[in-house]
This record gives sequence, C-alpha cells and structure tokens, in this order.
Amino acid sequence: MSFNVNEKGYYGEFGGAYIPEMLYPNVEELRQKYLSIMDEPDFKAEFNQLLKDYVGRPSPLYFAKRLSEKYNTKVYLKREDLNHTGAHKVNNTIGQILLAKRLGKKRIIAETGAGQHGVATATVCALMGIECIVYMGEIDIARQAPNVARMKMLGAEVRPALSGSRTLKDATNEAIRDWINNPVDTHYIIGSAIGPHPYPDMVTRFQSIISEEIKWQLKEKEGRENPDYVVACIGGGSNAAGTYYHFLHEPQVGIIAVEAAGKGVDSGHSAATSKLGKVGVIHGCKTLLMQTPDGQITEPYSISAGLDYPGVGPLHAHLAQTGRGEFFSVTDDDAMNAGLQLTKLEGIIPAIESAHAFAVLDQKKFKSTDVVVISLSGRGDKDLDNYIDYFKL
Repeated sequence: MSFNVNEKGYYGEFGGAYIPEMLYPNVEELRQKYLSIMDEPDFKAEFNQLLKDYVGRPSPLYFAKRLSEKYNTKVYLKREDLNHTGAHKVNNTIGQILLAKRLGKKRIIAETGAGQHGVATATVCALMGIECIVYMGEIDIARQAPNVARMKMLGAEVRPALSGSRTLKDATNEAIRDWINNPVDTHYIIGSAIGPHPYPDMVTRFQSIISEEIKWQLKEKEGRENPDYVVACIGGGSNAAGTYYHFLHEPQVGIIAVEAAGKGVDSGHSAATSKLGKVGVIHGCKTLLMQTPDGQITEPYSISAGLDYPGVGPLHAHLAQTGRGEFFSVTDDDAMNAGLQLTKLEGIIPAIESAHAFAVLDQKKFKSTDVVVISLSGRGDKDLDNYIDYFKL
C-alpha cells in the first residue's frame, strides 16, 4: 500500500482538487511545474542554503533525559521550536517563496491560525521583498497578539476574517476569495498539508526535511535510522506530514498522530477529526471533515489556535482510514498539563499545539527499549498569555 500521493492527486480516496473554475489555471500551473522546479539543482541549492544559514537547520534531535526517566522509555525531541521564527512552518514558506519567484508571482497571500505560518510567510516575503497579505480570524488575532505584531513589523498586512467562527477555516475562505480575484500575479502559500492537489504533497515535501534529519541524527545517537515511534500533533498536519514522511513505508515505525479533543471528543467542543469526521470536501480537497448529518461544517474548538480546524490533511485521513497511523485525541486540560510538565522537566516551553503531542505519553505505554521521537513543532512564546490564564501564573 502506498502512502504517497498518486498521479491524480489522491492518497487512497482522499485528496484531489475540488476548486472553482476561476482557480483552475493557478492550481494547474502549480501542478504541472512544482516537481520539476523543486528538482532543479539551482532551486535545491538555494533552498538548502537558506535552511542552513537563515533558518538554522539542522534542528537538534535532543534526548529528553528527565522525561525519559519519568516514562521509562527513550524520548527524543525534534527541536523545530529552535528554527528561525519559532516553528516548523518556515521550512515550507521558504520552499514556496522560491517556487513563487520562479513562477513570476509578485504578491503573496496566506492564511494563519496560531499566527506561526503568518509570521513565517511575512518573514520570507520580507527576505525576498515581495508584498504579503495574511488572513487571520478575528478571534485568533485577539488570542495571538504577539504574532500579529510580528507580522506587521515584517511589513505584512493582516486582514481579519469576520465570518463564521472567525478562526482558521474562515481565514482560509477569505484567502481563497482573494486568490480568485487576483489569479495572475498572486501565489497562495498554504501553511498546512491541506488544500487542492498539489498543495498537500508540496507542503509535505518541503517539511520532509524533518524526517530526513531524524534518520541520520538517530543513526548518530542510537546506531539506527528508524525509531520505534514518531509522534506529532495534527491540525491540518504539516509538521506531522514532515515528521512521518521518510517512515511512511517502514512498517516497523509506529506513526502516532495527536489531535485536539478540546473539552472532550463528545462535548461538542472538539477538533478530533479522525474520531468525528466523515468524508467531505473542504478548501479544495476531499478528506475527513467534522460535519452535521446534512453536510454543514461543524465548528471546531481547541484551546490551541493552530489545531482548531474541522478537517485534516488528506494524507492523514488516509493514515487514519488504513490504520497506518494510530490516532489519539487529547483534551485542552491534558495538553496544558503536558506542556507545563515538559517545561518543568526539560526547561522547554512548548507551543500549545506541540504540547498535545506530549500528552500521548500518559495515554500510551511504551517499552523501556522503545525509541520515541516527538516533534516539538513550535515554541511557547506566542502562548504565554494562554498559559498564564490557564495556570493563574
């Protein structure tokens, strides 16, 4: 069984490009050119040089000694929080800005939830001197104020999404509207492994640097390339896709995906798509989607601005449906406590998104000989207000 996208843009039954006719030329241009551009020696050289000298890669693979002792297993952290801009998002925005330049685009749009993708997009636009507009839900603008300030400092225009739940999916809707209105000169940098083909595959390929590094770093530390488990949090799923990529076809490596259960899977305030989702179409792709019996999208909820998305990337829907991935749902409370525990045991404050992944250590029993690699996808600076409010610090 293959877990890579097929020539029609599907992972199993999930994926495809369900788009308005107005967007067809844009998406088709990308589909025809993305692989050949990414394969050009000049592109690879520029991409790798920027990852090294600008982003600061490779990001360390850190053995978490005290966390390992507590759970009696070997826990390694892939430190994406140490990248420039504070998360994994920049791996993809650097790739896409280089692609956009080669396609002759003069204007960049993006959507953001937690603000990390918006910051990463604004960062690369500043680096390349390209106009940048970021759409962000009004609620997320309020709860991620430091990231909004960073985007504005970087020269981006932040436009609020005022419809629906005023969060990530609504920001995405606004960005798609903008793209329909500006099809020729604009490239839409999607921040997650979601959207019409070729986006899920393209974003996954740019993020696959994460698992590529894990393999050689683990070889140095443990004498073997493959861990027993790779663990990542999932909203749309780009950090997870990158963490899993080089292990998808290694059956001995367990793939663990951690979703946001919010106030509880059955509370009506959740974003646990693998448990609650039915097959549907959102933002240009067929995937698992939280929806009412008559097909209206259910409003997702999570304390984490980056995980409250009603769907999941098509690769992850395929991993869930085939059983290749083991999916866990973690509540707000469990995620916040896991984040505080990591802070106290290892001196690392994680993003609340990433904290969800660490809560799996309380849900699944690992063997003492297991090597468990957890994607620490972002740092917690942006979430300090949430931590302060939650723990009354």
